[in-house]
Amino acid sequence: MQNRTSIEAPSQCLTNPIARVIALVSLFFCSQLSFAQSPDAEQEIKDVSKIKWEWMAEKNVEALSGLFHERAKFVHMSGTWNTPRELDIIESGSIWYKKADVHDVVVELFGDTAIVWNRITLLAVVRGNEVSNEFTVTEVYQKAGDEWRLLDLTFSSVRDTHGIQQ
Repeated sequence: MQNRTSIEAPSQCLTNPIARVIALVSLFFCSQLSFAQSPDAEQEIKDVSKIKWEWMAEKNVEALSGLFHERAKFVHMSGTWNTPRELDIIESGSIWYKKADVHDVVVELFGDTAIVWNRITLLAVVRGNEVSNEFTVTEVYQKAGDEWRLLDLTFSSVRDTHGIQQ
């Protein structure tokens, strides 16, 4: 007498109700894990954003050029420009980001892309005049290997009571 083991073809497995439930539950948990934000990755991008403000205040264009993607865009109250122009503005002091007081930070991760929203009070010197403005700054980063690269930095003028919804 021979023992026969029946192995169902993959297409037939999902007709089995138990196999279907197991597959759906597995798919659900895997999808939840892929959308979960790692606290480590979230803190890492917060740290990158924070050091960026320090480098901008110090006019450290060497460090910033390693952070800014070569095709990044920078949206300001007076215009939108590319990475070389932003670095030139910082180096020349045309805009000196003296101090960014960060009030709120919200991070959303989407695979290798991170969006950071900062609500800040920015003390800056613009063409020789010291100014203070409230902004929500949107930063878009992409991870390339082990490094985060800034793709976009957009300043949106807001009231001091403005909040960022999490």
